[in-house]
Amino acid sequence: MSHTSVMGIINVTPDSFSDGGMWPDAHAGVGHGLELIAQGAAILDVGGESTRPGAERVSEAEELARVVPVIEGLRVPATATGVQLSVDTMRASVARAAVQAGATIVNDVSGGLADEAMLDTVANLGVDYVCQHWRGFGQEMDAAAEYDDVVAEVRDELQARCQAAVDAGIAPERIIADPGLGFAKTAGHDWQILAHLEVFTGLGHRVLIGASRKRFLGNLLRGRPATERDAATTAVSGWCCAHGVWAVRTHEVRSQVDAITVIEHLLALAN
Repeated sequence: MSHTSVMGIINVTPDSFSDGGMWPDAHAGVGHGLELIAQGAAILDVGGESTRPGAERVSEAEELARVVPVIEGLRVPATATGVQLSVDTMRASVARAAVQAGATIVNDVSGGLADEAMLDTVANLGVDYVCQHWRGFGQEMDAAAEYDDVVAEVRDELQARCQAAVDAGIAPERIIADPGLGFAKTAGHDWQILAHLEVFTGLGHRVLIGASRKRFLGNLLRGRPATERDAATTAVSGWCCAHGVWAVRTHEVRSQVDAITVIEHLLALAN
C-alpha cells in the first residue's frame, strides 16, 4: 500500500477563491507555510496567480515577486523537516526561478499548454512535474466543460499531455498526473472523476487530487461557503487515500493528515 501525502496550499494572492488576501506578502506566506509544516504537510505548494474560474492573469513580474521570496523563506525549514516545496505556475520563467529558490516540484495546471517552453524547461531542471488536465484559462474554462464521457475524455487528454512531457525529456517517474477537478468541469463531472479514480491511477504515474473547498462540494452541501467545506474535503481525502492516490492538495492540513493516518492504519490491518 502506498502512502498518501498532503500538499498544503499557500496562495500568495489577493483573489483566490477561498483564501485570497489572507497571506498577501512573503512574511505572511512563510508564516503560513511553517504552520502547515507543523500540521503535517509533506509538500507545500506556493502559488502567485489565482486559477479559479473567471480569474484574470497577473503579470510575470508580479507572479515572480509573490512566489520566489516565499520559497526562499521556506527552503531551510522545509529541508530541515523533509518537506518538499512546489511552485504552482503556468509560466516556464517562474518555474525556473522557483526551482533556483528551492522548489523541487513544478505544479502546472495547464499541463504545458499555457507556455510552450514549460515542458523543455522542466526537463532541463530535472524536477518533478504535476501535469494537470486543462482546457483554458480562468475566463475560458467554464465554457469548455462539454463532454460526452468525462472520465474517458479527461483520461485521454491527460494521458496525451503526460506523453508530451515524456517526449520533451521529463522522466516518466517524475510525472504526477492530475485530472484537474473544477477546471473546465461541472460539479457532476468532478464527482464522476472521483468515482472512477482507478482510471487515473492506472495511467502509470503518481496521481494528485485537488478537491479542497471546491464548488462541487459546496453544491452538494446546499451552498456551503468555501471556508466551511473542510470536513467535506477530508472525506474526499480519505476516499483518495483508499484508492491509491499519491497526494491530496488542501488548504487545511491537520484533519487531512489525521484521516489518512487512520485509513492507512485500517487498510494495513485489513490486508
